Amino acid sequence: MRKYEVTFIFRPENDKFEQGKTFVKDALAKTGVNFLEEKDLGEKILAYEIKKQTKGHYYYFLIEMDPAVLNPISKEIRLNAEILKFLFVKLDK
Repeated sequence: MRKYEVTFIFRPENDKFEQGKTFVKDALAKTGVNFLEEKDLGEKILAYEIKKQTKGHYYYFLIEMDPAVLNPISKEIRLNAEILKFLFVKLDK
C-alpha cells in the first residue's frame, strides 16, 4: 500500500459537486482504499477554462491504496461528467 494525495475539481454547482463527490468516494472505496484525510477546499476561480467552466469546487483526499488499482480507477473517474480534473500524486515513504 502506498500513500497518495489526490485532488479533484468538480463542477461548481452544489448538486453536481455532491454527485461527483459521492461517485468518487464510492469508486475509491470499492477498490479497497484507506481514507486517511479529506478536505473540502471550496470553490475557486480556475486559471483557465475547463470544459466551458471558469469556476471549480476543489476536494482533497489523502489515501492509501495498492498501486495496481491506480490505472483502472483513473479510467473510471475520467468518464464522470461532474469531474473537471483530478490528479493523483504519490508521496514518498
